[in-house]
Amino acid sequence: MDLNGKIALVTGGSGDIGKAIAEALAASGVDVAVSYVGEAGRAGELVERVRRAGRRSHAVQLDQRDPNSIDGCVRSVLGHFERLDILVNNAGWNIGIPFGELDALTPEIWDRVIETNLRGPFLLTRALASELRRHKAGRVINIASLAGIAPGGSSIAYAASKAALIHLTHCLAVALAPDVTVNCVAPGLVEGTRMAERVPEAMKQVTRAQSVLGRTGSADDIARMVVAYCRMESVTGQTVVADGGNPMGMR
Repeated sequence: MDLNGKIALVTGGSGDIGKAIAEALAASGVDVAVSYVGEAGRAGELVERVRRAGRRSHAVQLDQRDPNSIDGCVRSVLGHFERLDILVNNAGWNIGIPFGELDALTPEIWDRVIETNLRGPFLLTRALASELRRHKAGRVINIASLAGIAPGGSSIAYAASKAALIHLTHCLAVALAPDVTVNCVAPGLVEGTRMAERVPEAMKQVTRAQSVLGRTGSADDIARMVVAYCRMESVTGQTVVADGGNPMGMR
């Protein structure tokens, strides 16, 4: 698909991976809306960077746990651009709880993780499905995690939510065919991001040692994969792992 002049919504645009995705899409000729929960300043900075790259951009507040907020986001984006071609479900939430500490994983934390990382992408995709189908060339890209393929990550809830997001990708690929392709990127540890800064150095070293390339994933590679999915015409229901080659992700 020729991306010049297409319109994308990237959720979680105030984060490092969302920023990389939005900038890569803009460099490919896409006008980009970005959502944020509370960091309006960072989202606004990204909007300015996209505009300086010669593309239109727009920031919108979105709490994807709230159906009313989803509806408001959809109205804002479509009101601003009058169409949408690409949805990147990048926004998510996690909290560090070791797997063995089951009592610490309360129902409230479980619900927040699942509602943000799984229900939110489904509800947003559902809300935009008719618009994505309208031009018969829509694209949905979900950002999951290596933790959704092999047990690991920040908590059992996070791993379960990302595993479900990968299967949601399969299901939506069936549901939205033939007018919309739905694919997924599953990052491992992504160094250089604010989230990775919270990971202990010893854990980073273990992750690097497990990866056959001797390094972890990068936000730029994730962004490039999103752009590639947008351009592809015959690929749907697929998940690519971006993690430096951890054997656990080689499925």
